[in-house]
Formats: sequence, C-alpha cells, structure tokens
Amino acid sequence: MTALLFSLCAMGQTRQEINLKTWDFSHDNKSWTEVQIPHDWAIAGPFDKKWDLQKVAIVQNGEKEATEKSGRSGALPWIGEGWYKTTVKIPQGYEAAELVFDGAMAEPRVSINGEEAGYWAYGYNAFRVDATPYIKSGKLDISVHLQNIEESSRWYPGAGLYRPVKLVLTQKTHIDDWSIFVRTMSIDKNQATVEVEARVINPVKGTAQIFLKGPDGRSSSCGDTRIEADGKVYAKFKVKNPQLWTPETPSLYEVKVEVYKGHHEVLDSKTIKTGIRTIRVTREKGFQLNGQTRKFKGVCLHHDLGPLGAAINKSALIRQIRMMKEMGCDAIRTSHNMPSTMQMEICDSMGMMVMAESFDMWIYPKCKNGYARFFKEWAAKDITNLILNHRNHPSIVMWSIGNEIPEQGSEEGRQLSIQLQGLCHSLDPTRPVTQGMDHAEASLNGGFAQAMDVPGFNYRVHKYANNIKQLPQGFLLGSETTSTVSSRGVYKFPVEVTDNSQYASWAPTYDPTAFSKADGQCSSYDVEYCAWSNLPDDDWRWQDDYSWVIGEFVWTGYDYLGEPTPYDEYWPSRSSYFGICDLAGLPKDRYYLYKSHWNKKEHTVHLLPHWTWPDRKGKVTPVYCYTDGVEGELFVNGKSQGRIRKNPAERLDRYRLRWNDVKYEPGEIKVVVYDEQGNLIGEDVRKTAGKASVLVTQTETANHKADGEDLIFVRVSVNDNKGIPVPTCQNVLTFSVSGEARFEAVCNGDATSLESFKQPQMRLFNGELVVVLRSTTKAGKATLTVKDKQGKLKPAVLTFQTVK
Repeated sequence: MTALLFSLCAMGQTRQEINLKTWDFSHDNKSWTEVQIPHDWAIAGPFDKKWDLQKVAIVQNGEKEATEKSGRSGALPWIGEGWYKTTVKIPQGYEAAELVFDGAMAEPRVSINGEEAGYWAYGYNAFRVDATPYIKSGKLDISVHLQNIEESSRWYPGAGLYRPVKLVLTQKTHIDDWSIFVRTMSIDKNQATVEVEARVINPVKGTAQIFLKGPDGRSSSCGDTRIEADGKVYAKFKVKNPQLWTPETPSLYEVKVEVYKGHHEVLDSKTIKTGIRTIRVTREKGFQLNGQTRKFKGVCLHHDLGPLGAAINKSALIRQIRMMKEMGCDAIRTSHNMPSTMQMEICDSMGMMVMAESFDMWIYPKCKNGYARFFKEWAAKDITNLILNHRNHPSIVMWSIGNEIPEQGSEEGRQLSIQLQGLCHSLDPTRPVTQGMDHAEASLNGGFAQAMDVPGFNYRVHKYANNIKQLPQGFLLGSETTSTVSSRGVYKFPVEVTDNSQYASWAPTYDPTAFSKADGQCSSYDVEYCAWSNLPDDDWRWQDDYSWVIGEFVWTGYDYLGEPTPYDEYWPSRSSYFGICDLAGLPKDRYYLYKSHWNKKEHTVHLLPHWTWPDRKGKVTPVYCYTDGVEGELFVNGKSQGRIRKNPAERLDRYRLRWNDVKYEPGEIKVVVYDEQGNLIGEDVRKTAGKASVLVTQTETANHKADGEDLIFVRVSVNDNKGIPVPTCQNVLTFSVSGEARFEAVCNGDATSLESFKQPQMRLFNGELVVVLRSTTKAGKATLTVKDKQGKLKPAVLTFQTVK
C-alpha cells in the first residue's frame, strides 16, 4: 500500500510528520489485505479454548498444582506471525527521516527497502527507527514482521500494529524530539519557574529559540539561545500567575523549540503540550500535587478496549477516562505495561493522574515465555524509552518499575530495584518511583520495599499496620486494591460474603435455557472477592482512617480480556469480572458504590437489585443503596421497610445502606435518602417489568466527527409496554447501519459469551449491550437499525448526524 505525500516545491523544508494509517496485512507474507492501523488482527476471533491453552499453577493466586486455564489470555487467535507493509513517497527537500512506532505486538522487526532497519523486543513500548539512509531513493518500502508466542502473557495482549506509526521528515540538523524536557522547578501563588532543555542533532552555527504559550494564548520567549557544541539548548521561564495542572483544572501550556541557521532561517520546529505542576511525597504531608495533599482515588486499567481489542482509539480512550472521572476517579495505573502516547495526551487534557507502569516480570518468569526472556538485555532500554517518550506529560505523577515481581524477597531483587529506580531518577528527577508488591513480609524483610521512593502494596490491607512500622518513608500506597468480582445485572441468593464466588448452578425461571448449570457469573451485590483480596469497604477504612495510606488503585476500572478469575478453569469464561464497568463499558452496580464515596460534586443514590423476580415471590431479597447520604428509608409498594443509618462499626454498613430482610413482591421499591442534617438528598426507584416489548437506543455523546476515526457508542436496552426496563431479557439482536457510519463492534459484557465482537449480531446480556459505530470521512446522516432476531420486539431506529 502506498502512502502518497505531495511533493513540496521549495528545497530545505522544515519538518513534516505523517501518520501512516493505511497498510497491507498478511498472516503468511503471501496473501494481503488492506487494513487501517491501529489494527488488532486477533479481535475478530473466533473465540476458542485452544488459543494459548495453558496448564499452569497461578502462583499469584496461591495455586500450587497446575490446572488447565482455557481463557487466561482471552481465548482469541493472537498467537502466530503477522506482516505489514506500506510504501511512502518522500517529497524533495528532506535530509533525515525517522519512523516512530508507539507500540507493536510483538517483537517487531522493521525493514526498509529490503534491509532490516530496526528491532524492538517489547510489544508495549514506543521505539524509533532511523530511516535516513533510505530516503535518497525517493521512497520507503516499509515492512514490519511481528510474532506472538504461546504463554507469553497473563492476559490478552492483542496482536499487530495496534498503536500509531508516524514518519518524521526533517533536515540533517533537527531537534531530537525525545530530548525535550520541561520541568517545573518551583511554584507559588504568583509565579512558577519552568526550565526547558533540548538537544539538536548535527548542530550548525546558529541559534535556537524556546517559546512558552499559556492556556490563554499568550506567548513568551526566552530570546535567542546559543546551541552548545554538543547540541544542547536551555531556557528558563518565570511564569507569572501560572495556571497549574490538576485533575480538576487540567491547564496545558505549549512549548515550541525552534532551531535557526544564523538568526532567521528555520531549520526545525517542534511543539509539545505540557503542564505546570509540582509533585512531592513526604512522611509529613503524604502525596502532594502543587503543594496540596491529596489521596489517590485511582483504578488500574489494562490496555485492551473491550470489543475493539488492543487497537488504540481516541474516542474509546476518552470514553474510558470520562466515565472514570464522572465516578470521581482521579488517577489510573497503566497495568502492567507502558502506556500509549494517545492515552497520556488524553489524561493530560482531561485531567487524570497516571502511574505509568513498565513490567509485569523481571528475570523470573511469571509465564513461560513472558518478558523475562528479554529483561537482562532490554530492561534499561525499555525504561529509557518509556521515560524519554512520556516525561513531559503532566498527568504522569510517578513511574512504576514492576508488578508483583517474584524477586521481591531477594537481595538480587533489591539491587535491581535500586538500579531501575536510579535509572528513572537519572532520566527524570522530578517524579517518584514505585512498584506493586504482593508479599509484604518478604519485601520488607529483605529491604526491597524500603528501597522504593513510594512503597506500593497490592492487597492484604490487614498487613498495612505492620508494614508501616518497617517503612522509613512513613507512608504506603495501595498500588493494587480490592479485586471484588461481579457480573453486571446478576444477583445471587442467598447474599453471602465470600472469597470463593464460583457457582455450580443457577437457572432463572424466566429463561431456563439462558445459562448452563455452571453459569460462570458473579453476584452484583458486591460481596464477592478472591482469596488474596477484599471488598471496597475494607480499603476505604484504611484510606479514610490513616493519613499514612496515600491512596489506592482499584483492580480494575473496566473488565478486560483474559484472566477470568474466579473462573480460570471454567470454559467459556474468557474475560475478567474485576471491573467497576463491564467489558462493554457499561457501569456495574459497583460503579455507583465508588461514585458515592469518591464523587463529592454531586449526590449519588443507587438502588439494587432490579425488581423483576418471578421466581422469588415471598422470598428474602436483600436491597442495597449506594449513596453519599447517611440515612435512608426503603419502601416496597409504598410500605416502609424501615429508616436506617450507616453504621461505621460494621464492615458492610459504614459505606452502604442495606435492608437485608426484604421479601420480594412484584411492584416497586423506592429509597429516600438524607444527609447528616436530615435534609433530603435524593431518591431512586426500581419497578417490576412486564414482558419485553420494545428496543431502545441511545448514543452516549452528542457530537460525532466525520473523520473516519470517531467512534459512536450506542447503548441498547429493552423496555416493556409501559416503558419499564426489562433487566432479564436475553434476546438475540441484529444491527444494520446506513449513511455516513459503519458497524465497528458490539459487546454485551458477558464474560462467557463466545459471540464475535465484529459480527452485527449479539445476545442481550441482562437487558443491555453496546453497539460501536465508526464515522466515515464524509459529513452527513447515519442510521442504526436494531432488530430482535426472532421478531418479537419492536425495532429501534437511531439517526444521528456527523460533522466535519
């Protein structure tokens, strides 16, 4: 495939950056198909337990005997080889060229004009390939070979050129993009001191200028700056009345570096966005952003985007961050790998702090063919690329060098921690370094935890009190917390707190064929977790009562492909249950539990479960309310079930309102909630649904760009003839699209569904699913039609407009 670039008339042009979107793809290097990247070759399926079928003991789960794990890495065909190729015509007037890959899964080998030009081992990292030796021919024939091998991941990694690739054309004398480093040295009420440095490749006699432009559009210059003999340039700015970057006020500045031959002829110019803010972590004040102490209200995110797979997309990333922010979340952890540039840019602009992680393993393998194969040779290179590529993002507030590293109890591990942390400091002295440790005693006894800037502990909150006694830092971070499991819209009876939530049978009478006896689901009463983990309520007690606990990162913000704990051995479970939102991005009940605790901008009143239980008449059906209020009264068909108050002395009653003895009767449940002063703050209602009658569609956002990349997320649900949602409907739906959009994917959030995300048909899961559409490049009207395959439900027709 040829990426055409129009020739420029003048010689000696300044830089041009071209996104290489259109490629040809092949599984055998013979038969080729045109694709648009980002591209994940495996996400279309089919699902099959044979893909990466592993017989292992998951040590992190406390297992000692190997058993068959059929869905551990997603049960999709990501294993194997893939080839991509494209041709780029080079305009006249350029002397240097560089290919920038933001990530390629996995082990990419890049060839240009038939010669190998670059290789990188780690599929999650950005890397650059010098294409300068090849541009004299006037074109670049670029090919990329990728290979993914079995048992190389503990979750779904995706496959292919799943992140952007760009070509950067410059003169021989040009700016090294990754050399630009913007640092906020100090701030006060009236002024900030900002330093900028960069390096010029092949410097000539001339000057440079560095400009700083604020969110208000005002620009200031340091004046002419001499280029040192080694190419370095430097500037210091005194910024009056700075607009500081925070999650609440994500103000961004532009930094532009220009290089001149003499004083006027521009050789190169590069502009980046950054923010003014400071970070500090101390015993006395905990974590401080711009001098203000705050605790992380964070979630962990895997890199896949549900039905889109690993293929990165701006709209999908914005959706994730928007939903998390609306919940009250202010930080994410990029578990357990380097993030994409696009994701970090979105976190910068929307206001989301980031713990940027690097590795899931070091020398000791956690899966047979994982990153341990490369660690000794590649770890320093990978850390270097991670930091140089991302250190100007104000959203990133700490680096993480590992997750649950097996070496955490050894002297070798302690030394490696010191080395990796030291490398981070040498490349970026402005941010602290952490990692997630899951063996508290081992990591503390050997000094592993004490060596870290920020000691991060995964789970086991009951050990926090002993941990802090041994930490000279005087604080600790919940680097990975909770791991509560649930399936959206599923409720199990009797309601019991358990760390083993596998169910042998559950066959609802409304549709006895909907699930097999072993259904592979978990309860949304949010009382189920894993042997090593706990409930949200347990973490909050430590977060709220002890200043030395500086925050948490919940596992996880969204369900992800692979790692279907607690159903690791149950087929067809192939994705996780940990998410606060399901794989389709639909909020589970737990979303509102976190929102009630984290979002202080608005009140939350959320009632559960649904109230359509034809087989439970007269049976005890507990009712919970997730709210920031302190007191509530529940009514069943107008009859009070009692006015109760949160009870800090009880594990599940400090943060929830619970009526545990309610007996089901059809009709309506209603909760009325009050604050500490007795003021009404809100109500919520659940009604018994009748027979499913009509399909309902709703777009999640109002504005849709006609750029060929914007995704439109459409929620599909079903109502009865009175407009009441039917939470038990499992009908199979079909989707057709006309006009200026096309079908992209569909997902219902069911971890046991083997239906393809890429086919326009899927079963509702507990009354809901999400259809994803992609805009075309032409502005205009688009129409989605949703039908029940059996024709029993009234179709839904959704029409919307795309604009340039």
